[in-house]
Amino acid sequence: MVSAMAEESTPGESGDGMTHAEIERDPALNPRIGRVALEIERLSLWYGEKQALRSITMKIPEREITAFIGPSGCGKSTLLRCLNRLNDLIPIVRTEGDVRFEGRSLLDRNYDVNLLRKRIGMVFQKSNPFPKSIYENVVYGLRLQGLSTRSVLDEAVERSLRRAALWEEVKDRLQDNATGLSGGQQQRLCIARAIAVEPELILFDEPCSALDPIATAKIEALMLELKSDYTQIIVTHNMQQASRISDFTAFLYLGELIEYGPTDELFVNPIKKQTEDYITGRFG
Repeated sequence: MVSAMAEESTPGESGDGMTHAEIERDPALNPRIGRVALEIERLSLWYGEKQALRSITMKIPEREITAFIGPSGCGKSTLLRCLNRLNDLIPIVRTEGDVRFEGRSLLDRNYDVNLLRKRIGMVFQKSNPFPKSIYENVVYGLRLQGLSTRSVLDEAVERSLRRAALWEEVKDRLQDNATGLSGGQQQRLCIARAIAVEPELILFDEPCSALDPIATAKIEALMLELKSDYTQIIVTHNMQQASRISDFTAFLYLGELIEYGPTDELFVNPIKKQTEDYITGRFG
């Protein structure tokens, strides 16, 4: 079924090579968005000779949750990693197009990548606490910025752990090694570490894929609570998760943006047949 879908999806059908005017006229690609946090414009990416993203154009809404969905290998995580330039760490990567944050190109080689990753934090698929104390995990980014005043760090630790819904569980063992926490606690600690440096946008790459349903529910509740302060983007294979927590959903297939719109509309009344086929389980 996937091969049949591949034959039906020709480059350009859902954004590759389209002009701004064509995208703006396509209701499947141009949802109504109020305040824009980040703009992706005709973004393409290659791993060597293999093209992974094909002229992605979209706007990410401010202080909302946007989900990227699609089958494995469709470009979701690659697109996410473009937004804080983690793909720069791969020597064979080449990009075209642009990503703008507050009107400035993030792909500008003069952009301070350390500053960028402070402003756009990331939580990975596998929780990755450092083999340090819970306290030192939270303040790690702050120490990199040169902060060392104990009272400032103490305040940041409590504030961040409270925001991550973890304070009450760990407040009496902040000097314990973080690797002793449960999987769900470790992931919330990673979220606390990300927000300790006060980013404006947080990227989540399959943050619940290794967690049980109870831990997953806690992460989802936390993301919903964080909406008041942070723009969030989540890559997820779990369409039920996307429908539960996201405000907007983007469906990607073979590196193309097929459809992008309000989550309730995309899941209930998708515009493109490819989208309907995917969310109804006909392929993927």
